[in-house]
Amino acid sequence: MSRAALVGRVLSGLAIVFLAFDTAGKVLVLAPVVEGTVGLGYPVSAIRGIGLLQLVCLALYLVPRTSMLGAILLTGYLGGAVATHVRVGNPLLTHILFPTYVAALAWGGLWLRELRLRPLVPVRR
Repeated sequence: MSRAALVGRVLSGLAIVFLAFDTAGKVLVLAPVVEGTVGLGYPVSAIRGIGLLQLVCLALYLVPRTSMLGAILLTGYLGGAVATHVRVGNPLLTHILFPTYVAALAWGGLWLRELRLRPLVPVRR
């Protein structure tokens, strides 16, 4: 395995761990997740559905054949999280941009471990 692929797996792994933890909290409708989600303006009845949607996106990202589709769908999902934090006026670096950090880990990891993606998203020196 190349060094780039190894770094890509680590970056993807970090994104996966965060997303899996967040997904589990939503699917299980845990109290801290309920408190946070309601604080963002969503009803309790929407939490499990949001978690299941996130689970589908994450599952697609985990499967090598569908990882690009999963990354695209996760980008949309995380974009909604950014919009939510902007709407409620949360702090920029810690709340608004956090989903962007997770998306950057997911895409960076995918770019490093998936050679077919490199011509589509070229990085010039």
